[in-house]
This record gives sequence, C-alpha cells and structure tokens, in this order.
Amino acid sequence: MSGIRVWVAVAAALSIGVLAAGPAAADPPAPPGTGTATPFDGTPTVGALFRNGLAADHGCSASVVASPGHDLVLTAAHCVHGTAAGWQFVPGYDEGRTPYGVWTVTHAYVDPAWTSGQDPRHDYAILTVADQRLGGRTVGVQDVTGANVLGQAPRSGSTITDVAYNAGLDDQPIRCVTGVYYTDGYPSFNCHGYVGGSSGSPWITGGPGHLTFVVGVIAGLHQGGCYEYTSYSPAFRPDVYQLIARATLGLPADTVPAAGGDGC
Repeated sequence: MSGIRVWVAVAAALSIGVLAAGPAAADPPAPPGTGTATPFDGTPTVGALFRNGLAADHGCSASVVASPGHDLVLTAAHCVHGTAAGWQFVPGYDEGRTPYGVWTVTHAYVDPAWTSGQDPRHDYAILTVADQRLGGRTVGVQDVTGANVLGQAPRSGSTITDVAYNAGLDDQPIRCVTGVYYTDGYPSFNCHGYVGGSSGSPWITGGPGHLTFVVGVIAGLHQGGCYEYTSYSPAFRPDVYQLIARATLGLPADTVPAAGGDGC
C-alpha cells in the first residue's frame, strides 16, 4: 500500500525561468462514517514480514493459510521480489515479541500474470516457510498458529476484519471491522490507518464452527490504495488456488520481479 497520496502543486515563474513549489494538497475527505483501525496485541495467524532480520524494520504483512503441508503464508505479490528466500515471517508479532516463533521463507509463488505484466488482479503471493523442530518433533507454522482457509472474493455489503502491520519495529498490529464494496471489480473497504506495510494483510471472515476464511489481502488496485482510508484487494478467483497447489506439490518456485509504480 502506497500510503498517503500527496500532490505537490507547482507554478511556473516564466519571467525568471524557474519553477516555484506550491503548498501540498491534502487527501480528499474520507467518506462519512469511515472508521479507524485500532492497535491490539495480535492474533496467531497474522504476522509481519522481515526482509533484513528482526533488528531492521518489517515491511509487509502476511498470514498463515491452510494447506496440506502446514507451511504456507499468503501476502501481496507486490511485496515480494526475487526468491524471498531467507526472509522471516513472525506471526503474532507484538512490540518486538515473537510468541509463535520466527519462520524462515524458502520459496515464493506468484501468478504468471503478475510475473509477466504485474497485473493488479493477480497481486497475491504464496510463500513457503521452513519447518522447525519443536518439542522433539518437526512442525510447520500452521501446527503452531492455526490457519485461515483460503476463500473467495467477498460479496458487496459483507463484513471483514483486516489485521495488518504498518511498517516499523517493536510495534503492534492494527485491526478494523468494516464493510466491503467494489471499485472497478476490486473488493474495497474504508477505514483509517492503513499505510505502508499493511499490504498483504488478510481480510478475514468467520465460517462454520471455528473456521476462519481469508477472502482478500490489501493489494490489487494501486497496490492496495492511494489514500490511508481506502484499501483494495484483488478478487480471489480459482487462479489463487493454483498457487496453493503449486506450493503444496513442490513445483518450481518463482523469481519475482520487483514491483513497479502504484499509479497513485
């Protein structure tokens, strides 16, 4: 997510051949009734992604998604570059604490439409993380944290909870419960507080029993949004399940091109 969109007004001073910068314009007002995300102490299935070790700021958000191998994490494709090998996923990260361990990324999988043209409709990625030995047995991250089941795009008017980590260090996640609407085919929601680092954060809904479903991630249109109060997701269709299958079968992973501009 690109964060707050700021336009700089410039005026040409042709008589002296220079450009004078004008005052920065604020974001347009948020729609009436827009809520505000609040910090909390975290949830096991959602965490922060660290690219350069836990002493440096974390970047995007990610979440554990249910899989046969118990080793898969969902995030935004624009968050990933290269193989992502060696990155670290920290579920439940809370003010520097790592209550569910630190899990090392091994591979990345993205849709071919993202690899070839960074199609925002396919702005999602699956990361595999290495198993660990805990309590004398080998476990995957899902064994420790549980997982959200991969669902389909939410209906307009449905309610989701987004849990995200804005970029930083020794911080807490934020969450917002809000309604979904559509913008040019992209699921959308309005809630203040989602800036850089919130990309890849899951849109979670409840299911039967104790099941929870992830039905979107902050990504897609404008890589998740131009304003801090509006966020987007690619609409999850059958293509996203193919990534789960590729990762589960251990098929060749991707080397992901760095994301281009967000168009804001």
